[in-house]
Amino acid sequence: MHELALGQAIVDTTLRHASGRPVDSVTVRIGHLRQVVPESLEFSWEVLTDPTELHGCRLVIEQVPATVECKMCGAVTTLDMPILACGTCEGPDVTLLSGEEFLLVSMDLVEV
Repeated sequence: MHELALGQAIVDTTLRHASGRPVDSVTVRIGHLRQVVPESLEFSWEVLTDPTELHGCRLVIEQVPATVECKMCGAVTTLDMPILACGTCEGPDVTLLSGEEFLLVSMDLVEV
């Protein structure tokens, strides 16, 4: 369950940047090819934040589809499976445009 390790990294980064200020929500952007199960990450988040000052802080997950551009036919397609091939001509020579992201996008702080 690598979601627990990913959740811990998000918690650590959030705590470091919040510098003791209360946080209402944290938004992360995760690409399809990272193969993260959102429900598992949300569960890990709750378990990890419960004993911290982040207790009650919401985790917002933005999922990014995996898209490729074919070098042969020029089509841009979204991948359903983690197989790097053109969805139009099935050619294997593609450039990955999105799907590998793992970013902490924002933190919403509580005004005190």
